[in-house]
Amino acid sequence: MMHRKINCGGAGFLEATSALVVLTLCLTAGCAGRQYGHLLADNDKDLVGSHAAGAATWNPLVDESVAKLLSRCPPAIQPVGFQMNHEVVSIDPPSDGAHLAGGPATVCFVGIENKSAEEIGDFKDQLFERIDSQINEHGEFRGISHRMVQTALRETRLRPDSLFLPENRQVFASVLGRQGTPVDYLLFATITSGTTDRNKSSQRDYVLTLEMVNLHTGDFLKESAKIRKGYSKSRAGKWWNYGPFDQADG
Repeated sequence: MMHRKINCGGAGFLEATSALVVLTLCLTAGCAGRQYGHLLADNDKDLVGSHAAGAATWNPLVDESVAKLLSRCPPAIQPVGFQMNHEVVSIDPPSDGAHLAGGPATVCFVGIENKSAEEIGDFKDQLFERIDSQINEHGEFRGISHRMVQTALRETRLRPDSLFLPENRQVFASVLGRQGTPVDYLLFATITSGTTDRNKSSQRDYVLTLEMVNLHTGDFLKESAKIRKGYSKSRAGKWWNYGPFDQADG
């Protein structure tokens, strides 16, 4: 019987091996110059950024801080009265909040100031819209058009931080009032961060602070939300710093 020798070291074997290696690299690391996308469902988790804050950081910060702030703001004031000779007589003295009785309070969202260690890029506009939308979804508050706010700032030549002075607030409010938009509250948002480094790992604490100023009294409320995020050069660094049973990260 003749035995046929199979040559496994020829050019065909090398080509097949090379193709398998290239295919494996493409599947694991992605072929150079190519990018793939897919739509996310509402219940899909946000992607966790590997080098900076992203949707998984900013969205919860907005949701928590807005909910905490609006829950503390005083509701619209309804004056108490009694009826005498078919005429309603008020027994409450006029107050700074009495103007809110006719409807929801108007909130002028001035802007977002980034004091963190990161550039937030296109997230700044998205954060603004997310905060503004949640204000308008609340039954006792309604926002003022951002375009009108920017126009009033240009006309008065005022910076957002200068609105903390009473005389500047009145000038700014009068301009919006002439446009048919009375103002009850001014809203300011500030982003800050604090970084802790340890060898090749770091932790960054992100804080979003919202400050609501009553235009008529100058009283203000502040609420904030914080998210801590760890950064490591390797996945093992995360386990070393925070333990192996922490939530999966990106």
